[in-house]
Amino acid sequence: MTEGAMTLGGGLRSAIEHAGYYPELVSETVETALAGEPTRSWLVHHEATFDRDELRRHVTILVLTETRLIVAHTDDHPADDTCPVPYATTSSEAVPLSRIGPVVVSRTLAEPAGHRAGAAARDVVLSVGWGAVARLDLEPATCGDPECEADHGYTGTATADDLSVRVSAEGDGAEAVLQAVDFARALSAATARSAR
Repeated sequence: MTEGAMTLGGGLRSAIEHAGYYPELVSETVETALAGEPTRSWLVHHEATFDRDELRRHVTILVLTETRLIVAHTDDHPADDTCPVPYATTSSEAVPLSRIGPVVVSRTLAEPAGHRAGAAARDVVLSVGWGAVARLDLEPATCGDPECEADHGYTGTATADDLSVRVSAEGDGAEAVLQAVDFARALSAATARSAR
C-alpha cells in the first residue's frame, strides 16, 4: 500500500467506492493530490446529467487537509474523433488554505418555522473562491438622464467563481446534504485559522 493510499482513509475511500464512478481512477487522482498529507474532512459529489440523448456522469471530490483544499474532478466522455472508445478525464487542484477567500453556503429549507437545528435542508450550494477564476458581468453605464446619448463607459461586477457544488436531499439524500454542511463548516473554520 502506498503512502497516498494510507492518507486517503477508509471513510473517504468507502465514499468514493459507494459513488461507483471509476473508484480506482478517482482514488488514485485524490491520492496523488494529497501527496501523503492526511485528510481532515471530505465531500464526494457524484452527479449525472443528460447531454442530448446521452447520460453523462461526473464526480467532484473535495478534501480538506491541514494546509490545503484538494479539488479533484473526473468526467466521462463517449467515443469521438480523438478516441475510438469511451474515455475519462480527471484533474486535481491543490489550493493553499491561505489563498481561499469566500466560502459561501446557501441552503434551501422547507417549512422554516418548524426547522430544528441539525435537520437537513432541501439542498445546499457550497461556493468557494480562491481567485483562479472570476466572472465579470458588464453593462453600459448611464448617467440617469433618459435623453443623454453620451458614452459613459461600462459598469459591472466581478465575482469569484472557482467552485460551486450543489447537493440536494431529493437527488443525493439527506445524509449527503448534512455531509456537505459539515464539510463547509470544517472549511470555514480552517480558512479562519489560516487567516490569523
